[in-house]
Amino acid sequence: MLSRVANSLYWMARYIERAENIARIVDVNLQLLLDIRNLDEKRLVAYWLPIVQATGDEQAFFKLHPQATGHAVTEFLVFQMENPNSLVQSICQGRENARMVRDQITLELWEELNRLYLFVRSPQAREVWHHSPSDFFHEIKASSLHIIGIINATLIHNEGWWFIQVGQFLERADKTTRILDVRYQSLPEKGVPERISPDEALEWSAVLRSCSSWDAYKSIHGADIHPRQVAEFLLLSDDFPRSVRFCVNELNRSLRRISGVTEGHFTNNAEKLTGRFLAELQFSTIDEIFEQGLHRYLDEAQTKLNNIGGEMFNAYIFQPFQAADEVHMVQQEEQQQQTTHSRY
Repeated sequence: MLSRVANSLYWMARYIERAENIARIVDVNLQLLLDIRNLDEKRLVAYWLPIVQATGDEQAFFKLHPQATGHAVTEFLVFQMENPNSLVQSICQGRENARMVRDQITLELWEELNRLYLFVRSPQAREVWHHSPSDFFHEIKASSLHIIGIINATLIHNEGWWFIQVGQFLERADKTTRILDVRYQSLPEKGVPERISPDEALEWSAVLRSCSSWDAYKSIHGADIHPRQVAEFLLLSDDFPRSVRFCVNELNRSLRRISGVTEGHFTNNAEKLTGRFLAELQFSTIDEIFEQGLHRYLDEAQTKLNNIGGEMFNAYIFQPFQAADEVHMVQQEEQQQQTTHSRY
């Protein structure tokens, strides 16, 4: 497979997954604020600023907005084209990458991607947003899930499909760590809190809903909400498809299907780093993670995922390119990968 084709398929999947996760986190935060009373301006900022910090775009945000108000944060994360990681920009970039490999994807996939692109770029999107943000986000999430279904049901599961899986699960793992990190300020620097307030319980249930994991979590833990159980479920579950462990396991499997190397061996640094991270997740306990400090652990996890993405590019994308304009294109894509922003 041509490296430019692998690059476009990989980024198509990452951008669509990114847009869906932004829709999840902003929608749930809006719903959460409806359930919490007596919110003055200072407390509202305390709920919106962590979302910008968790996405890794705090510096870019304050270049465009003086304060983290609800309007400023939602505009920045959803519609602002100056933000390369905004929901609308992500969908536009996902569609552009699909256009560059139009002959490699199915008509059904192209039509749904194009429909979503035309929707978010139309005046209708703003109208739906002003009338009901929840309806707007439902449209984004439903279309994203539709696209995933089309990819799995209509594309040949060949090398290109596995690059799509790499992009999807790498982005999903990263976003799960960032969603989980949104409420880190309510935790001690190290260790597990003994008890949490009713408002904090609402916040942690919102974290679960952001990952569409509320029902799955309840099937195991009931309605008992505690940061330790929430973190364990979203980090270490080997069955839930949005947990970090599940995503890294799928990422490991996808990279090995591309190279053909068997388990226990590696042919490039991307496979080595992924296998090492998966082993850490398989043999870690949630108490060990909290002893280290959940926020520190999540920052390190994001760094590991960024490194895996970088090594994947070194192995499959950078070297085969010959034309200077193609190299420049890939470097621009790489720059849009979200970086870890430590907040100690």
